[in-house]
Amino acid sequence: MKDLERILKRVDSYEEAMVELQIQLSAIPALAPESGGDGEYAKALFLKKKLAEFGFTRIESIDAPDARVSSGVRPNIIASLEGASAQGAVWVFTHVDVVPPGDLRAWEQDPFRGYYRDGKVYGLGTEDNQQDLVASLFAAKAYIDEGIRPGRPVKLAFLADEETGSNYGIEYLIKNREDMFSFSDLLLAPDFGDQLGSVIEVAEKSMLWLRFRTSGRQCHASTPHLGNNAFRAASFLVARLNGLYEKFDRTDPLYGPPISTFEPTKKEANVPNVNTIPGEDVFYLDCRVLPSYPLEEVCAEARKAADEVQQRFGVAIEISPVQKVQAPAPTPADAPIVLALQKAVKEVYNVEPSAVGIGGGTVAAPMRSRGYSTAVWSRLGNMAHQPNEHCLISNMVGNAKVFARLFFET
Repeated sequence: MKDLERILKRVDSYEEAMVELQIQLSAIPALAPESGGDGEYAKALFLKKKLAEFGFTRIESIDAPDARVSSGVRPNIIASLEGASAQGAVWVFTHVDVVPPGDLRAWEQDPFRGYYRDGKVYGLGTEDNQQDLVASLFAAKAYIDEGIRPGRPVKLAFLADEETGSNYGIEYLIKNREDMFSFSDLLLAPDFGDQLGSVIEVAEKSMLWLRFRTSGRQCHASTPHLGNNAFRAASFLVARLNGLYEKFDRTDPLYGPPISTFEPTKKEANVPNVNTIPGEDVFYLDCRVLPSYPLEEVCAEARKAADEVQQRFGVAIEISPVQKVQAPAPTPADAPIVLALQKAVKEVYNVEPSAVGIGGGTVAAPMRSRGYSTAVWSRLGNMAHQPNEHCLISNMVGNAKVFARLFFET
């Protein structure tokens, strides 16, 4: 095990360089067009240059065409290391894109200017998903710098579009380059976890995002009888949709929370002034549904609620799915990737992680839907999508050791 000891010691030596790379990455916006951004191209280009500087000689860019961004593509990068054996590769899937920072007043500093303080590195994307992107990169770099081959081939995938559906990311890779994957591969997506690293996600709920467009008739607010308030009708519909909790009320202790959830989230602007009654209103519902329910049943109940509101208020309501993903079969709790992860986490953190299910969506779901056993694990502080996002440097370095231990696996 002397080789492994050398690798882990090398990882420890990278702490300052890992923080520096975090700060550099946070300074490069990587927002999807849906979030008002221009994609991940600039960030991916920087990352490719870094990979080359760090000694990676096998770097491939798989670009998904997207006319909405100035580069015309959404880049996905695969960096590879040869293994000592010809067994299936160890894959680590991380994503380059981030979500918008939200209310800038809630941030202590500019979210695109990362900084270090009190054992933490702050900035947009530092935990979601740069903590483990950087950790996986330096875990592999340790093998390069020590001149040691990992036990299996290593494949680091830096993906686009994870935050807005993965159509230009993992879905594009699977549809166009599924030849890269093997059922003997060990597949890991470090994009969920807890503060101890004590859970390995093996299952996800079905995901359904619905857009509700209510059409009435615009008029002056002083003469409401001349119009039909779309906002009022939509508000009644929001309240009516809460009944989905009662209709789909099964529980499953594997998942946290153990129920299906149906939450109104985004609302588009209607009228810009106070004294106009809106003739159109648009809102969204985020549904995370236990796999035992077909999503068509949820859609049918949503349509039923909308029909009742249409009849009561004399409006028209159009429902369209933004995302609709029926959950695939879970990864078995005794799959090789789960057992290998449990071993690595135990050795690094002295924690024995257990298998769980979640309501969030990760890139594991598309892989599972094609039959690939995929695990999701990280040790993190759950600061994703929050103001003053940050990651613990100890988690970044520790997770790099877990990945390095996983790469050692034969």
